[in-house]
Amino acid sequence: MCVGHSELFPSPSIRTIRDPRQSMQHLLNCLQPLNFDLMEVAAINKKRKFIADGVFFAELNSFLGKELAEQGYSGVEVRVTPTRTEIIIRATKTQDVLGDKGRRIRELTSVVQKRFNFPENTVELYAEKVASRGLSAIAQAESLRYKLIEGLAVRRACYAVMRFAMESGAKGVEVVVSGKLRGARAKAMKFVDGFMVHSGQPSIDFIDYATRNVLMKQGMIGIKVKIMLPAENGKRGKMPLPDAVTILEPKEESAPAAFPVAVPVATL
Repeated sequence: MCVGHSELFPSPSIRTIRDPRQSMQHLLNCLQPLNFDLMEVAAINKKRKFIADGVFFAELNSFLGKELAEQGYSGVEVRVTPTRTEIIIRATKTQDVLGDKGRRIRELTSVVQKRFNFPENTVELYAEKVASRGLSAIAQAESLRYKLIEGLAVRRACYAVMRFAMESGAKGVEVVVSGKLRGARAKAMKFVDGFMVHSGQPSIDFIDYATRNVLMKQGMIGIKVKIMLPAENGKRGKMPLPDAVTILEPKEESAPAAFPVAVPVATL
């Protein structure tokens, strides 16, 4: 009797089923590893969604930053509702963002809709004016960028930006300009004023940070602006710093009222 190679060395994953009654049981055994947890699938989908949202926000922010640089672009906020997506553009010159009779904002809406494949009438763009331009690091970085393009001296331009931010209520400002500023050798110049937090949760809640690049005749110049926001204008609303100590005035204590004293009654 001749014995085949497959019978001597059966494959662990492939078996020949000769009995029809065993076919259903074999299929069930093969499908058992496919009974994965639905929570795991939901977690994978949620992770992919977060990544897709981050890529969308990064590309949208980059596009609007280049397109609306001269209009004082200071950031964007995306709000997703069940029926539509709202994109709020923050800028210092909102009228220029809207354009003549809303023409500019309609053009931006059309570009965003076609680029990110939004259905018709499901995405809307709004322009919101920045409440305090001096407390926006993006606005001040753009202002410093245009000052350098116009040929203003680096030291004078940085001091002007710092003065304006401090007069607007900032607790501290840090400006760093790096590159070939004067000579052939590149260097960095740092300008600091006021109080600045560099670590911990307050550095996330109270620090507004922005970077910009400007192409000069001598080469590329890098700009970094950090603004320490006051406690009233934090990113998470009005909240004090962790090391802020408030000393309350002692309350005036009134003299305790005299309680009546029982007098023994003389007995006859």
